Amino acid sequence: MTRGGKIVAFIEAYCKIPEGAQVGQPMKLMKFQKQFILDVYDNPHGTSRAYLSVARKNGKSALIAAVALAHIVGPEAKQNSQIISGARSRDQASLVFKLAEKMVRLSPELSKIVRIVPNQKMLIGLVCNVEYKAISAESGTAHGLSPRLAVLDEVGQVRGPHDAFIEAIETAQGAHNDPLLIAISTQAATDGDLFSVWLDDAAVAGDKRIVSHLHTAPKDCEILDKKAWQVANPALGKFRSLQDIKDFAQQADRLPAKANSFRWLFLNQRIEAQSPFLSRAEWEANAAPPDVEAGDVVFAGLYLSASRDLTALVLVFPKDGKFHIVPHFWLPEDGLRDKAQSEKVPWDVWADQGYLTTISGPVIQPEVIAMAVAEVAEEYDLHLLAYDRWRISDFKRELDNIGAQIPMQPFGQGFKDMAPAVDKLEQLVAERKLCHAGHPLLNMCAAGAVVQSDPAGNRKLHKAKSYSKIDGLVALAMALGCMSAEDALGGSSPWDDPEFKMAV
Repeated sequence: MTRGGKIVAFIEAYCKIPEGAQVGQPMKLMKFQKQFILDVYDNPHGTSRAYLSVARKNGKSALIAAVALAHIVGPEAKQNSQIISGARSRDQASLVFKLAEKMVRLSPELSKIVRIVPNQKMLIGLVCNVEYKAISAESGTAHGLSPRLAVLDEVGQVRGPHDAFIEAIETAQGAHNDPLLIAISTQAATDGDLFSVWLDDAAVAGDKRIVSHLHTAPKDCEILDKKAWQVANPALGKFRSLQDIKDFAQQADRLPAKANSFRWLFLNQRIEAQSPFLSRAEWEANAAPPDVEAGDVVFAGLYLSASRDLTALVLVFPKDGKFHIVPHFWLPEDGLRDKAQSEKVPWDVWADQGYLTTISGPVIQPEVIAMAVAEVAEEYDLHLLAYDRWRISDFKRELDNIGAQIPMQPFGQGFKDMAPAVDKLEQLVAERKLCHAGHPLLNMCAAGAVVQSDPAGNRKLHKAKSYSKIDGLVALAMALGCMSAEDALGGSSPWDDPEFKMAV
């Protein structure tokens, strides 16, 4: 029998269903659970990390508890080793421990060889002196451990790409030659969150030591699509209630405000629970790469920042009935990693990947932005640059210093100026006329943007209530808003052709 097969056999022979209608009955793993265990433990390359992502209420925590027991007193038990399960909150960490405790108490065989220490959320395997402990980020107990196996529950709750608690667990495993980290969770809300970064890396890196099983409904599926429910909920109809999902789906279909929450938690789609300005699916449908070349007509939106914050310049090329988007972003280089950790945004990763330009020193330098705009004007036919008035005098001074003549006009941030621009942006996204190439910073701005309405129904982008920085989306709206109807045609008029005029 293979290593994975032994674990499956152990769980089904000795682990009991810890709670619910079938409490006390032998735990029979479903196909998706067995396949995950087999792929992890029978990997010919050896598994260093494993990810399982399914919608909520599909038995994730119970599976963690059973796998932990296989390492405590089962076929994976190693003399004097340490096992941990970790979660963001004490309650979540306690849940895994309590499920494992109940499994032990329900099994006459396990209860003889496992000592339970409830006040420390600890189980001790007496056969090989294996110590298991449930820990949480709130308790700050990750340091000083050396786990051979670390199982993380609901990593999708981590906002941003860094987490000190999880990093402490990862580094603690360095003392072992074959450590294993298993993360089981519903998806995170955005691309920039830690679990999303892990899943995306597993999908593209080609690392055979990483096992990743992602059960998510198709992005463009309907809320009432039962086939989509099944994809994200492999335990549907077994220990995942079909009626429960049906009730929530019908409510989400009636109430648009509930739709994103349903897609996130029940369809395991990467979507904010709250409703942003733009639909994620519609925005992603505009992810074709831009097609631009030297001399093309371009409009620009410039959103200058405070001295240490994000500055955005977004170029819009109206061409062949499409709007080709080329964004530029800047942040100060000093303290970039600390900023990434504190704001839970992968600024440092994006800088390494070339999506974000860092400026030497601790603050944004207006001369760098001025030089970049001047280079744009030199390479392309810059018709107009729309700017927010914040700190614009410093920018204009630097343009004068380098002798750059840039066609510019101010663009107000109130309802009067922004409402038409916001409407145009929303319409073009819906009509799939943007080509933004899925730029990650622009994706972040679009995913987190929220609008504010006045009594007349006019809208503007609301920075204070948005879930992320939205500077890039504001700059994009400004660039679109400063175009005239003729500019937006994206091509030359036949009236520009002398032969056409003569023919008429």
